[in-house]
Amino acid sequence: MTTAKTKQKILQTFLDLLSDHPYEDVSLPLVAEKAKIKLSDMRGAYGSKLDLVAAFAESVDKTVLDERDEDMHDQPPRDRLFDVLMSRIDALDGHKDAVRALHRAARKDPALALDFNRLEVRSQKWMLIAAGIDVSGLKAGIVAQGLSVAFARVVGVWLDEDDEGMPRTMARLDKELDSGSAFMKRLNGIEGFAKGMRSFLRKASAGRRGRRRQSQDDGDHEPDYSSEEPAGA
Repeated sequence: MTTAKTKQKILQTFLDLLSDHPYEDVSLPLVAEKAKIKLSDMRGAYGSKLDLVAAFAESVDKTVLDERDEDMHDQPPRDRLFDVLMSRIDALDGHKDAVRALHRAARKDPALALDFNRLEVRSQKWMLIAAGIDVSGLKAGIVAQGLSVAFARVVGVWLDEDDEGMPRTMARLDKELDSGSAFMKRLNGIEGFAKGMRSFLRKASAGRRGRRRQSQDDGDHEPDYSSEEPAGA
């Protein structure tokens, strides 16, 4: 069984290789060779390059969750989310070249972009949790997807920014969150309308069933002639 230490060594080797090579050129045998491990250990740790990308995303998630600022709990949701996403940028900072390689690969390969998007949506659900923003069900998936797209735009700016203060990155995040706030208002309005329609349809359906039952009861009722006198009596 592959140890946690070996898995971490493999992941770090993968990220180091991405810093100098395109994603498509980094093969599992190359990672194993550079990490100085057997292919069987490679197989036991990660079954594909996508598994390595998933492990990277998970490690970033953990860093953000561990370093969450508890003093932000009384701040507005938008401010908490801004803080969490900037923490995510900070967590990515030591792997900027690797992130750049992943972004380039996604732009060239739509199928790979979909795979990466699925991983990012999962991560953004955790970022929402870290920010104390409670969304669930179908709405959680919609919000996390929107946040994934927005964060990808922010990362695109960050990759081209050299200023350590990251003014352009923060300005872009501000802009994306403003757009997201407007989207959430529309989504809440749609959700409220949908709930109202579901309630109306349930009541209408219940009313139809009640009328059908009443009609059946009336049709099944036999007239009682026992108290009537015979004709001609």
